[in-house]
Amino acid sequence: MFDDIHAEADPTVWDAADPLAGFRARFSLDNAGVIYLDGNSLGRPPRSVQAAMRDIIDGQWPHSLIKGWDHWIDLPARAGDRLAGAALGARPGEVLVSDSTSVNLYKLAAAALAAAPPGRRVIVTDDDNFPTDRYVLQGVAEQYGGELRTVETDIDTGVDPQAVAEAVGGDTALVSLSHVAYRSGALADMTEITDVAHDAGALVLWDLCHSVGSVDVALRDCDVDLAVGCTYKHVNAGPGAPAFLYVREDLHDRLRQPIWGWFSQADQFDMDAGYRPQTGVGRFAVGTPGVVGVAGVLAATELIAEAGMPAIREKSMRLGEYAARLVAARLTPLGFTLASPADPLRRGGHLTVRHPQAWQISQAMREAGVIPDYRTPERIRLGFAPLYNGYTEVRDAIDRMAEIVSTEAHVAYPADPGRVT
Repeated sequence: MFDDIHAEADPTVWDAADPLAGFRARFSLDNAGVIYLDGNSLGRPPRSVQAAMRDIIDGQWPHSLIKGWDHWIDLPARAGDRLAGAALGARPGEVLVSDSTSVNLYKLAAAALAAAPPGRRVIVTDDDNFPTDRYVLQGVAEQYGGELRTVETDIDTGVDPQAVAEAVGGDTALVSLSHVAYRSGALADMTEITDVAHDAGALVLWDLCHSVGSVDVALRDCDVDLAVGCTYKHVNAGPGAPAFLYVREDLHDRLRQPIWGWFSQADQFDMDAGYRPQTGVGRFAVGTPGVVGVAGVLAATELIAEAGMPAIREKSMRLGEYAARLVAARLTPLGFTLASPADPLRRGGHLTVRHPQAWQISQAMREAGVIPDYRTPERIRLGFAPLYNGYTEVRDAIDRMAEIVSTEAHVAYPADPGRVT
């Protein structure tokens, strides 16, 4: 596919014909001269998100004071419904914007294990799953007298459905994996792996942190049970923006999450002494939501809905494939190797390359006006955001990488990674 994409093509032609090109102006571009390829870690700020946050801080809060809760209280559910339809392929009432990804993962994993029949105490994950996921799942398994079973995964090509099938069985309560691998961008087969889990009688819990907003997720079509994800990467809702959780509607009354907070209590303002969870996805809430952050999620999601996930995914794959062909033509002779799946259909929104001096190169890139990020071992991630990145930026970024390595400009930088990479 993408036969028209090759390393010597003129990317300005694609930029001129790009149906999403107009969205770039709707982002804050204070450092417009920088080629920002780290949207898979933190997206650029949309002007609408900034405006929504200012409206809460400068308008609603000062004017309404406590009366603001008359409309703030339902904001997490409204933002969840918008995210469900715009980016997740879910139904209204199945997604809630709340807490952090780690907290949501804990809530849903613990609920799944607590509801599992006797004899099902195994959680299956893979050894390349994001560290927080593995830590949380390990803790849940220990807390509930279970076992965390880890599938061996190739860190460049991603989790293999057959390996998952060999790991699950009659003792499995939950399979929990990342839809897009954080290191390589490898896209897991959600449908096949979900079917594997269900065939074994287990529930499945997907981490969508690196796929929501970059991949056309279809939770309902894939019959997914549970999912979590963040909103500060491809959703562009801001640093530390609230996360979200998804629980398929038929599981709402079956599962009870372990953190019994007053926002999940039925008739919460009755202030009952005993806990009675409300019906619906609201039973997976905990405490008072961060209104400013949730308002940012709602505004960011409206931008995605306007652009449309099919168009976003199409451009994301084209940007990634153009980068892959430039890597082969210009970086491979300089010692780089591709550390992502070769097939664009098997990649999410970022492309990863490997080089023995990747950390030094990534620091030199920042100095040269290109911002990627670094991941161990020896990898540079290039994240493509279709709403504000263009094809010419991709070419210029690869050109600067080639110049840095060919002139050995990177050797002047420290070889040991810093705390934040």
